[in-house]
Amino acid sequence: MGMKNPVYMDHNATTAVRPEARDAVALALALTGNPSSVHGSGRTARRLVEDARDAVAALVGAEPAWVVFTSGGTEANNLALRVLPKRAPILCSAVEHASVLSVMDGIVEIPVDGDGVVDLGALEALLAGEDTPALVSVMLANNETGVLQPVADVAALAHEHGALIHCDAVQAAGKMAIDFRTLGCDLMSLSAHKIGGPSGVGALVVTSGVEGDLALIPMLRGGGQERGRRAGTENVPGIAGFGAAARAAREGLTDFARLGRWRERIENRLRQHADSRVYGFGAPRLANTSCLTMPGVEAETQVIQLDLAGVAVSAGAACSSGKVEPSRVLAAMGVDANEAATAIRVSLGWNTTEDDADKFVEAWIQVYGQAQAHAA
Repeated sequence: MGMKNPVYMDHNATTAVRPEARDAVALALALTGNPSSVHGSGRTARRLVEDARDAVAALVGAEPAWVVFTSGGTEANNLALRVLPKRAPILCSAVEHASVLSVMDGIVEIPVDGDGVVDLGALEALLAGEDTPALVSVMLANNETGVLQPVADVAALAHEHGALIHCDAVQAAGKMAIDFRTLGCDLMSLSAHKIGGPSGVGALVVTSGVEGDLALIPMLRGGGQERGRRAGTENVPGIAGFGAAARAAREGLTDFARLGRWRERIENRLRQHADSRVYGFGAPRLANTSCLTMPGVEAETQVIQLDLAGVAVSAGAACSSGKVEPSRVLAAMGVDANEAATAIRVSLGWNTTEDDADKFVEAWIQVYGQAQAHAA
């Protein structure tokens, strides 16, 4: 029997829509007006879009003019990897999201260590071996393990070799303070539904330095919206919700850090109870994410059993759920395939309670106990 109030622990897949975002979407839906129209109704819609642009830029310490609204993080990543002339090398960490690694053939993977942190020495060697300027794409926080990458160091290396740096910050935004300039990025991808906004809207932040031979090549051409970088009438309700979520997430950053204490308690209790391994444990991680094993129990079985107990978690990235395949991320970290098959991802969110964390631990211990009894 599931619990009356399910415990949702899959916030890295998508998090609850914040009340502020819901209100902003409803307000925008009540308006009639195309942001490109010059009459009063059009100008009202345009104001909503530009206010949201300001809020999204402020969340990551960027200039509003650099924000290009997209349909989500996947489109932002696809757009980012199209700034180089054809056949120019693209170097991506081996633990990037599928929406980076699958964009085109010939992407060179930068190896990572056992905690999933990019190998800076290997990156330097790869950059030194390239004749033409490259694009380096390294995420800020991993969606499966929560491990943080040394993006500022990666950016410094990339720029030393004349390369551009793109950072997929979809999982990190709203969960940690981000300063676009300090990181030294040229491009950064964001998504609304990961920070409590609606799904179907995201952004690519592009510095004014990405121009000339290294300019963004639009995937959608038409009316010249978003300064010619992304055609199509703007999704005003989605963008307004994104802006409201960005404001709320920025204000809630210090509060979000409390999740780290609950995450630590979860990991400590499970490791005491079983020989559970936490991936990326030796590296800095997001406060809300834990990728851990239940020894001897397949991830798919855990997800189903925990769901029956009223707890929602995922086996690796939610994008690949429905087809539970070996995790590329854990494989890149050198994890044995059989062990990786027992890993689940637990991710807390802005509306997670301490009670949720305790209920998850109880359910996990119960599922593990049943598996042990069954095995005996």
